Amino acid sequence: MKIYNTLTRSKEDFIPADSSEIKIYVCGPTVYNYFHIGNARPFVVFDTLRKYLQYRGEKVRFVQNFTDVDDKIINKAKEEGVSASEISEKYIEEYYKDAEALNVARADFHPKVTENIDEIIKFVKDLIAKGYAYEVDGDVYFSARKFKDYGKLSKQNIEDLESGARIMVEEKKKDPLDFALWKARKQDDEIAWESPWGMGRPGWHIECSTMSKKYLGDTIDLHAGGQDLTFPHHENEVAQSEAHNGKPFAKYWMHNGYITIDNEKMSKSKGNFFTVRDILRSYSGEDIRFFLLSGHYRNPINFSDELMEQAKNSLERIRNASLNLKHLIKNGSGTITEEEKKKIKDMDKYRQMFISAMDDDLNTADGITAVFELITEINTALKQAASREFAEKCLETLMEFCNVLGFLQDGQEEDDAIDPEIEKLIEERRLARQKKDFARADEIRDMLKAKGITLKDTPQGVQIIKEQGGNDH
Repeated sequence: MKIYNTLTRSKEDFIPADSSEIKIYVCGPTVYNYFHIGNARPFVVFDTLRKYLQYRGEKVRFVQNFTDVDDKIINKAKEEGVSASEISEKYIEEYYKDAEALNVARADFHPKVTENIDEIIKFVKDLIAKGYAYEVDGDVYFSARKFKDYGKLSKQNIEDLESGARIMVEEKKKDPLDFALWKARKQDDEIAWESPWGMGRPGWHIECSTMSKKYLGDTIDLHAGGQDLTFPHHENEVAQSEAHNGKPFAKYWMHNGYITIDNEKMSKSKGNFFTVRDILRSYSGEDIRFFLLSGHYRNPINFSDELMEQAKNSLERIRNASLNLKHLIKNGSGTITEEEKKKIKDMDKYRQMFISAMDDDLNTADGITAVFELITEINTALKQAASREFAEKCLETLMEFCNVLGFLQDGQEEDDAIDPEIEKLIEERRLARQKKDFARADEIRDMLKAKGITLKDTPQGVQIIKEQGGNDH
């Protein structure tokens, strides 16, 4: 597999340090609200990467943190008159609900800042002892200039960074480039912990370096997140981790592109800010997932109702192919013919197409194309009489790809539990067709369609397909 490495700005062969386990760290959410469609992109993209590596037989140790101490959490807690931990715990639970709707699997570890304070304090003490950090009135800062490779990930030189840096009024750092490792408590009611520098809490960047080291070791195979984290967050992680450990921090870095809303940057002030929870009122989680994987992860992607409708319709086409096969498996008969065996063998080319797309820097857009080409081939084959075994093999291949992409994971079957009123209409339509009263049969079909039920006449009998709705929580 080749991936585009932000560190080298080139596509490289992905070769993990230890062939028995791939170590991946992905930056998780700051839990003070429902996560938005921009946050959802890295969650879905890197979940797909993990699923693909596992599909290829790799063992993956996947860590995604929760930032549960932050100014935004503290401010939200004050607004609502509750504790910071109540806010963070609430939104961690809400994260899990929305991530599950998007078919994002839980990480092997979801460490929280509040559970790793001792390790963070030790990490900061070590950086001071090594001469990379200093304390001023209870605040601890990292000396960016002391780390000679500072800027290597974001490809910025010290002079450029210096001209863009500024010192906030309340900061006491020696250099505009220095960044906070530990922040002294400013008010008595602020969440804080005992430390060698007085009561305080961790800075943002230090948490990921500490938790990555704890769960994955000094050097990891891959660190990933949104493009907006490259600088300063990931740059600062590199500096403090390599200064502390004396070893490379991450061999590969992957960053996904931004999402625009109707071709404009998403912002609360413009009113074009959408949480996944908002979108789930109109679309299913799988519709959203399809949309997020329909473009290459490094490219910017535009969110609009029109594109979401396209995603929904495309996913419906995949779902219908699956339901057609399930209907045939349930109602069909006959053993697989020699010709069908040959067709199954020929379908291997779509597996190769899928793998080569995903091996090429996780090109999910081309991976999805392979799925549709497979479906076209299946649909053509099903137009002739097909055996149950042939349908089983086709469904197996289709689900092989869908499991990697995280589609059709709701296990939807043809619905056996049909409302008696609907059953009555279906029977009336069957009798009308028998009497060649096609006008009445069509009228009933349209009535059922209005109720979200599509009838499909197949050689194995009538197939009943129920429409998929949104996922209102």
